[in-house]
Amino acid sequence: MAAAAGPHAGAAAEARFISSAKGKGLFATRNIRKGETVFVERPVVSSQFLWNALYNYRACDHCLRALETAEENAQRLLGKSSLVLPHPEQCSIRKDLHQQCPRCQVTYCSAECRQAALEQYHQVLCLGPSRDDPTHPLNKLQEAWRNMHYPPETSSIMLMARMVATIKQAKDKEWWIKTFSQFCNKTANEEEEIVHKLLGDKFKGQLELLRLLFTEALYDEYLSRWFTPEGFRSLFALVGTNGQGIGTSSLSQWVHACDALDLPMLEREELDAFIDQLYKDIEKESGEFLNCEGSGLYVLQSCCNHSCIPNAETSFPENNFLLHLTALEDIEAGEEICISYLDCCQRERSRHSRNKILRENYLFTCSCPKCLAQADDADVTSDEEEEGEGETDDAELEDEMTDV
Repeated sequence: MAAAAGPHAGAAAEARFISSAKGKGLFATRNIRKGETVFVERPVVSSQFLWNALYNYRACDHCLRALETAEENAQRLLGKSSLVLPHPEQCSIRKDLHQQCPRCQVTYCSAECRQAALEQYHQVLCLGPSRDDPTHPLNKLQEAWRNMHYPPETSSIMLMARMVATIKQAKDKEWWIKTFSQFCNKTANEEEEIVHKLLGDKFKGQLELLRLLFTEALYDEYLSRWFTPEGFRSLFALVGTNGQGIGTSSLSQWVHACDALDLPMLEREELDAFIDQLYKDIEKESGEFLNCEGSGLYVLQSCCNHSCIPNAETSFPENNFLLHLTALEDIEAGEEICISYLDCCQRERSRHSRNKILRENYLFTCSCPKCLAQADDADVTSDEEEEGEGETDDAELEDEMTDV
């Protein structure tokens, strides 16, 4: 886990400048086959969402690997401590490797993650014996954030805190500042729109409160611009625009392992029926909040532009923050690699509805081939679409619960 941030060696893609309007894009450096992993990337910084952590979704404080066993995970989501999962040997969680910070007791999945966190940012952010002290500046900052940004969460003030702490601890501070400056920047008006989206109608007063608390907890003369009203808004917008959601789940890992088992037909049917019913029961009890969730900043992934008909997708199959970009179809050398910023349901909606979501969340109007082909469609959302917004069938639910 202590490997350098960025893609693994031999990546099949590179970032290229497209235009001042569109910025950068990601392009294939060779032919890529459908199903092939384009690259695996480690974030430069990441953090679990604060409400997610508060509600006992236990994850490694560094890499977000789920810390519960699959059975413990299912028991909590169901509110049923007597549940027993078959095939417990398919659970990949190694509790014997877990470690805690000796000063503040935050938990890591391994000695490697504890050391990586300590070396990058945790010396600055470790609360020591003040972990449960509500008057500590970092705790005040986190509480203020939770009171402004309710689930479903899309970002965390602690991602920004880890950026500051990383630079404060770094020997080569300019290298890290240059690394963070690679991420997409917005105009002042666009930044305000992003902040408004994250904090709501009272965002100006809330942003100023967060800035004051952020300054109290983390001020550093070297980074003084980040603590000014304009600099803090820019930092906030950078995280809001470029943060990639991360989801991990020991239960989904167990399900994938069970799917791969070579079982007699009757036993296979019984196991599949058990898993299907488990999903339905969990959905009734816990709704959509199934995974350990957070966000991270990924240099290459952040260069991927959106398409409503993407040729690649991101996932987290290693149950930690390592992002896998996988080709959904054959991609030729020199072709742009695009992901979708919309989920499966949103991609099936009308062009008008898709672009409404994209404008509100990412401040652009899509001009992918699908949108261009539907350019003459009416700019209204159909009644059928409105009625179907909240519907999710069982197969789709299972995909969402296991696709991490």
